[in-house]
Order: sequence, then structure tokens, then C-alpha cells
Amino acid sequence: MIYLGCFLTLCGITHVMASYPIWWSLAVGHQYSSMGTQPILCGSIPGLVPKQLRFCRNYVEIMPSVAEGVKIGIQECQHQFRGRRWNCTTINDNLAIFGPVLDKERKKGCATRESAFVHAIASAGVAFAVTRACAEGSATICGCDTRHKGPPGEGWKWGGCSEDVEFGSMVSREFADARENRPDARSAMNRHNNEAGRMSLSDNMFLKCKCHGLSGSCEVKTCWWSQPDFRVIGDYMKDKYDSASEMVVEKHKESRGWVETLRPKYNYFKPPTERDLVYYEGSPNFCDPNPETGSFGTRDRICNLTSHGIDGCDLLCCGRGHNTRTEKRKEKCHCIFHWCCYVSCQECVRVYDVHTCK
Repeated sequence: MIYLGCFLTLCGITHVMASYPIWWSLAVGHQYSSMGTQPILCGSIPGLVPKQLRFCRNYVEIMPSVAEGVKIGIQECQHQFRGRRWNCTTINDNLAIFGPVLDKERKKGCATRESAFVHAIASAGVAFAVTRACAEGSATICGCDTRHKGPPGEGWKWGGCSEDVEFGSMVSREFADARENRPDARSAMNRHNNEAGRMSLSDNMFLKCKCHGLSGSCEVKTCWWSQPDFRVIGDYMKDKYDSASEMVVEKHKESRGWVETLRPKYNYFKPPTERDLVYYEGSPNFCDPNPETGSFGTRDRICNLTSHGIDGCDLLCCGRGHNTRTEKRKEKCHCIFHWCCYVSCQECVRVYDVHTCK
């Protein structure tokens, strides 16, 4: 994880606190490390709106899972974007952990594909972590899913603990969407992308089975519904990021006042479904540091000299060129398996070329 604590001083984004999803800061720093070892004081969690505060007090035992969900969402974001100009950078010791990139109050440039992905993966992470904690028995208010989807198949029967993704998604919906209740386009966009992230879990659930019988004969096979590894969700949502739909904002007069909604910008493309990501502002190029957009630039980033993709030195370095240095690394080599049963290795020093953006 990349920490650039001094950047916000340059950015001057103290206004971000009013609208930023700063409860995400639960996933980093001392708040996360103390979440599972000390009593949780909901009133001390920064950025909670009243609905989130009530939820925290009513279901305090699953709050560590909520924090864990945001954490794995951020980690997955950083994995998926590790070779791109914007690499899901977080900022240490600041409540606005992504800086201005997700700031609702910026007049332009925050309703981007990147923001869509972060909201989706964070909401999916919360649903995933809560669902997993319930199945593992970490919380007393939830457990396994007893609503099996259909009769058992030939040669197997229901058993084990089916993970209750509906409960996990409900928790994510109640908590993550609580602050997205304004009648503006950004709230509509966030609600849509949050739900798309949660739906990725139910779309990727699979039957996991275990054989029973003498010597592994599999005379009886029990199966249950399981969530996939979260990397599968990350790959799935990254595909949704690449194919995200650009929208335009429309205003309507209703009894409660003016309401902003979104519609597809291009009629000749297939309209987005509830499982697709949506955005309505273009992304900055993220080539150079920019306090307005929250871009940290790509200077000193490691690039791939042989790649023609976005992680290659030509694109990642934005045409500025790159520097090359050699780096010695100690690695295990000439490993031999000894019967029985251990492996012995020698230690070799290898020299690598490391390329970084100018």
C-alpha cells in the first residue's frame, strides 16, 4: 500500500470531509488494528451519518467485518490497478484515504470510472467479509444460509454451511448506501455502482462439494454454496470497469424538488444493466501531480520495458522516458528434494534491470 501523507497538505482538501465516505478510513491505520482487540465505540468512528451510527450500535459485533471488507476492497483495487497510471493510492493518517479523487464536492472530475470501481469493490468487500464471518460463526446474529436454491442433484445432497450472501449484501446496502440519499447525480451513481459490486458476489457463487466414504470413494457427496476467492470478484469488477457506461445527468422537478438522474450518453450502445458500472465524467490522465484531481503522477513508478500495454514504459511514463538501474536480489536456487521429506536450497544473487519513469 502506498502512503503519501504529506500530499493532502498540498491539496488543501479540508472541505472534503463533509461529503467524503471517510468511514472507509476504518480499513487503514490504528483504527483498523484496534478494531478486533478493543471495545468499539461507534460514536468515535469518523464520518458516520445517523443511519450508520444506529446500525453500528445495533450490530456492533459485525463492525470488524465491515472494516475488514473495506480493507480487502482497497487491497484488491491496488492489485487490479497496480500497472496503471492511477494505482488506487491511499494516503496514510488522513480520513480522506483516496484524496480528492473521490471528493463529491469537487465541481468536476470526481464521477469517473475510477470512483465507480472503488465504490463497487468496497461495497462488494463489505458484503464478502460479513458473509464469510457469518459462515465461520464469528457473529451470533447470522449464520449459514438455510434457503437452499433448488433440490440436490444426482449423487449429492445439501450439507455443510452455505454462505448467506443475501445477509452480507443487506449489511453492505444498509451501511454503505446510508449516506447516498441525496437527490443528486453523484449519489445516484454511487448507489448504482455499490449495488453492482454486491451483485458480483451472488453472480459468482458456486457449489463447493466434499466427498465422504471409505478411502475417498465418494459414496456420499455433500455440497454447499460458497463465495469465490475475492480475486475472482476483483477480476470480474475490473472487466466491468473496462466496459463501464458513460452517462449524462438529467434534472427533473418532483414534489420534493429538483432531482438528478442518469441516462446513457450514447443511444447506439447497449444501455447498462444493474450489474454494470456507470460514470459521467472523464478521468484525468494521472500523468502529473495535480492537487485538483488528486493525481500523484507517475514519476519514479516502476514500468515494464517489454510491455506495449498501459504498464509499459511508453504509456505509464506518459512519453517522458524512463531511467534504468540494476538491482541485486538474493533468491533461493538449485533446490533439491531429499527423501523424506525436506527441500534444501542454495542462495544465489541475481542482477535485474529496474525501469522507472522519469
